[in-house]
Amino acid sequence: MINYNEIDPSKKAYIFELDDVLFPEKDYLLQVYYLFANFIEYTETFPLSIDLTAFMKLSYESMGADGIFERAQETFAFDAKYKEEFERLHHTARLPLKLLLYKEALTLLQDIVINRKNIFLVTNGKPEQQLNKIQQIEWNGLEEYLIVYFAEELKPKPDTEVLDYILDRYGLKRKELLIIGGTERDQEFASAAGIDYLAINER
Repeated sequence: MINYNEIDPSKKAYIFELDDVLFPEKDYLLQVYYLFANFIEYTETFPLSIDLTAFMKLSYESMGADGIFERAQETFAFDAKYKEEFERLHHTARLPLKLLLYKEALTLLQDIVINRKNIFLVTNGKPEQQLNKIQQIEWNGLEEYLIVYFAEELKPKPDTEVLDYILDRYGLKRKELLIIGGTERDQEFASAAGIDYLAINER
């Protein structure tokens, strides 16, 4: 994990992705699946929520989130009309449990704030869904220091339009920024913008 004391002190601002950089996205998705399974059991009485939740968890862990509704619907033969509710929950779900930051990410964010540097959260994905995640993360008081941008409101990363906007609005130079991400797309985003990059799991 990145240690703040090892970062170039001339950096004035840090840009983070959200999913699997600051918190594990699976913690959000698995709770959405749990809520959907309970909705199906309440509405149709079958399958039992415990069975559908277990199936979706295993399916997610082995095959990922893409197509998970279709796999569950085919296996348990519930009506395909519930796809709308499944999608709605991704955007609006009130989670049973707060989402927790990775411990090391929390420490890094706290160190950045203590040193009076700016924190930008620039995230891909549907803005409504990303905002729902942000609102249910336990930020430990850090939320007031976050400046959030949803890249898709301009152009999704790795397009640099959102970054150009930040540079202009906040009067920052490229050399003063550090992008911290966790995917090849984040690295491409930094490279295209000519900004230094660190992977969240680098030590």
